[in-house]
Amino acid sequence: MSWQLTEEHLTDLARGAAVLGTGGGGDPYVGRLLVQQAIRESGPVTVLDPSEVDDEALVIPTAQMGAPTVVHEKIPSGEEAVTALRALEAHLGAEATATMPIECGGINSMIPLVVAARAGLPVVDADGMGRAFPELQMETFGVYGVTGSPMAVAGERGETAVIDAGADNARMEWLARGVTIRLGGVAHIAEYSMSGAEVKRTAIPRTLTLAHTVGKAIREARERNADPVAHLGEVLKSTLYGHLRVLFRGKVSDVERRTEAGFARGRAAAVSFDGEHELEIEFQNENLVALVDGEVRCVVPDLVCVLDAEQAEPITTESLRYGQRITVIGISTPELMRTPEALAVFGPAAFGLPHEFRPVEDI
Repeated sequence: MSWQLTEEHLTDLARGAAVLGTGGGGDPYVGRLLVQQAIRESGPVTVLDPSEVDDEALVIPTAQMGAPTVVHEKIPSGEEAVTALRALEAHLGAEATATMPIECGGINSMIPLVVAARAGLPVVDADGMGRAFPELQMETFGVYGVTGSPMAVAGERGETAVIDAGADNARMEWLARGVTIRLGGVAHIAEYSMSGAEVKRTAIPRTLTLAHTVGKAIREARERNADPVAHLGEVLKSTLYGHLRVLFRGKVSDVERRTEAGFARGRAAAVSFDGEHELEIEFQNENLVALVDGEVRCVVPDLVCVLDAEQAEPITTESLRYGQRITVIGISTPELMRTPEALAVFGPAAFGLPHEFRPVEDI
């Protein structure tokens, strides 16, 4: 069922999107402020359930692309993604019926809401990652037959470029990454144009609603002085993300982070509160794998989420700092993301990790 998204939803939505973003997807605080401003200027946003999208509708997802670390220095105006949408519409010779997230993480759950408010479009309650991934070919859209090209890229000064790599989504990512680097490390994009029928076939459904549910669950548990992580685990049992496991509790002992080739890459280490166990997380924009005492506890595409130990507020990879007290959780992904076809595109091997995928609930 469709619903109206207002300012009152944004804090919970941003928090939940940051959890599902597994440390990446861009700064949720910046995203929330952008949506808040857009709603104040243009009114609330209609969120469409995928089942309500006409099969012949033209849905154009919109997003931010680049290294999350750069966004702290290059705050978007809120117009860049609309510019990308208009550039792609002009190239296609058709107007979008709706927009949609490409991922349900951090700022990229928010950018389509900014576009929807400013362009007067509804936003579809679905996405193509079910979390956040660092590269554009890592979409369930592409896994199940939708091509990302042609895509439009827009910069902060109104520059636009249209990239068409045919059916090669990985090459589209490579070309767009080069343009993004030359635009200063961050850009805004419109890509994976598709019909409503293709949305229903290839997208992870209702992830905006899920992000709001996750953020709300954490807030309500804190208000009751209950355990937010335990409550979140109970809430997730009735969703496509049915399993939550606590992987580690401790203190961050080291962070190595660098911005290279348009990504924030690195690792974080932590020591358990009793000093008996060690955690290591590897990330490329998003957390990819969590190892405890050298053993894999959770690996992509399942979600590795770092939370503040006291409030369960999500911590992004660019915000990790020495001394933080953290709880690390693993969350299972929907079955659509665990097929052999999906794992070939965004499983451990796609990131060069020497690990086999095993569902977090089975480890």
